[in-house]
Amino acid sequence: VTIDGVTVGIGICEDLWSPDGPLRSQAAHGADLIVNLNASPYHIGKEALREEILATRALDNRVAVAYVNTVGGQDELVFDGRSLIFNSSGKVVRRGAAFVEEIVVEELSFESALLARLHAPAVLSAAQSTGLCKVREITIKGKSNKSVGSRKKAGAKPPKRLGLHEEVYSALVLGTRDYVRKNGFARVVIGLSGGIDSAIVAAIATEALGPENITVLFMPSRYTARASYVDAKKLAANLGVEYIESSIEKTFSDYLEMLGPMLKGRKPDATEENLQARIRGNIIMALSNKFNWLVLTTGNKSEMSVGYATLYGDMAGGFAVIKDLPKLLVYELSEWINRRAKRKLIPTRIITRPPSAELRADQADSDTLPPYEVLDPILKAYVEQDRSVEEIAALGFDPKVVKRIIRMVDLSEYKRRQAPPGVKITPRALGKDRRMPITNGYSGGTSKVKAGKPGRTTKKTPKNR
Repeated sequence: VTIDGVTVGIGICEDLWSPDGPLRSQAAHGADLIVNLNASPYHIGKEALREEILATRALDNRVAVAYVNTVGGQDELVFDGRSLIFNSSGKVVRRGAAFVEEIVVEELSFESALLARLHAPAVLSAAQSTGLCKVREITIKGKSNKSVGSRKKAGAKPPKRLGLHEEVYSALVLGTRDYVRKNGFARVVIGLSGGIDSAIVAAIATEALGPENITVLFMPSRYTARASYVDAKKLAANLGVEYIESSIEKTFSDYLEMLGPMLKGRKPDATEENLQARIRGNIIMALSNKFNWLVLTTGNKSEMSVGYATLYGDMAGGFAVIKDLPKLLVYELSEWINRRAKRKLIPTRIITRPPSAELRADQADSDTLPPYEVLDPILKAYVEQDRSVEEIAALGFDPKVVKRIIRMVDLSEYKRRQAPPGVKITPRALGKDRRMPITNGYSGGTSKVKAGKPGRTTKKTPKNR
């Protein structure tokens, strides 16, 4: 399209991915500028990947590139904006801000690009190639509309580059805000445990929606530590959100009494633990039904990967804010939130206490799982990088631990299939990014299926929390 004497090639998203894509044809036919329209979703590391590809395309074809990306959340995806303008030398001349809408303007000169292209063998070769895409040429007559409203002037100071924690936090806030608002909810409710996962979800939701639109519900049982009472109430006060406390002890006792004759002679196990989580799920969903509040669940990626969660219990809800956030990053982000606030917004003890589901006496995550310093790297290698047991063990991990974790991941697929959507943060999130069958004849390559008994493995399946 020729506008005011400038020839502009129009591309959409993946048109830029291939070196021999439409951009090559458009440049060979004389395009001065390529405008590429995008809905490119965010994940950690995406910004650097984009810039590398765009710089290469601009330089190889001696053409300026304006990469225009949308902003906002849609289900599991967050679009981060950060539009870019490259000159024909492959240099970034303008960066748009991250996670906010804006209009940026940059003045470009195309004379040097034309001279450079005449001396670029690759572009000349492409122009002579018979395999190029057919290019339709359109001329827009008259002057283009120069009035674009509020905008940044050419040469304005570029936005600062975000650090990892600010980038992830911004994505979680935007994704939560847009999911709640775009689906017609005004208020959310969060089950607060006194632990770090529910604390960080409450902090993110408060930033996204305002404290006046947050209710936190603390539901203690006989196993709830005194520290959890104190820390949950302190967190709610720090955030300025509505705090409700409702003990589940009587209901839990009634359940145990009712089930007593049916479970006679059997020792307590995950059954009794899950009862507590499901009672809490029922209560929080009742409030959701009655007041039209969206329930935000609080499970992180490490837990969801290995099935350390209760179906219809702590998994009950409408949106899983930190579903793609590994546990170690939960800790790092919590500390960053406090530094950003310049006060202990999330009480220090919530961050430093050993994590526990508090569903039985003296319970700790470490009873079931290896330390998160071991678990998270194994999960990243298996879930995000498709590495085998042998490859992961070669990184320095105990092969027995690797096999056990991989087996837990494989056997928990049915749980993840029933989990609510949540913000994608990593290059491969659980769910749509990683589609694995529930019904299968394998189990992480660690167990064989017994002959004649499909689906039953030689090892016991891990218990629900």
